[in-house]
Amino acid sequence: MENRCAWVGREPIYISYHDDEWGVPEYDSRALWEKLILDGFQAGLSWITILKKRENFRAAFAGFDPDVIAGWGEAEVARLLQDAGIVRHRGKIEATIGNAKAWQEIEAREGFDTFLWNYVDGKPLQNRFKTMAEVPAQTPLSVQISKDLKKAGLRFCGPTIVYAFMQAVGMVNDHEVGCECHDKVAKLAR
Repeated sequence: MENRCAWVGREPIYISYHDDEWGVPEYDSRALWEKLILDGFQAGLSWITILKKRENFRAAFAGFDPDVIAGWGEAEVARLLQDAGIVRHRGKIEATIGNAKAWQEIEAREGFDTFLWNYVDGKPLQNRFKTMAEVPAQTPLSVQISKDLKKAGLRFCGPTIVYAFMQAVGMVNDHEVGCECHDKVAKLAR
């Protein structure tokens, strides 16, 4: 691929993430939750840091199975704080456990996927930004989703984190219009 978004850089892991995953619509409840949790862990760090540790996170957090994580307590928090393969931040680890419980409630009520995709009527918003400088850090919609997630009991899901999440899971198509992935991702919308 010759034309990519400017943020990609040269690292193979970043190129692969951009080309195959970022912006591709994700409709699986558990996968959506995993990506929201990872975006929360990214707060204050670079995404490449999280991406390089993603497999370690998956191993440490039981494959991001919220039904397993919801039952965790202090013993698991202590174990995770010793795991050098992940970001060892007590607040984020504890939030993940609480977020698993909140996920269970949303999932039982309507489905976490439905909860999120209803904000965009089930179809990705198709932006047409020419440069990443045009892409907002947050939008009124990400502010609303953040408020609703927090009301439902989730943490580490502020408006900027939520917008990055929306981009990652394809709720918005923020590939630059000159990027070869823009049109490819647009065609994947249900």
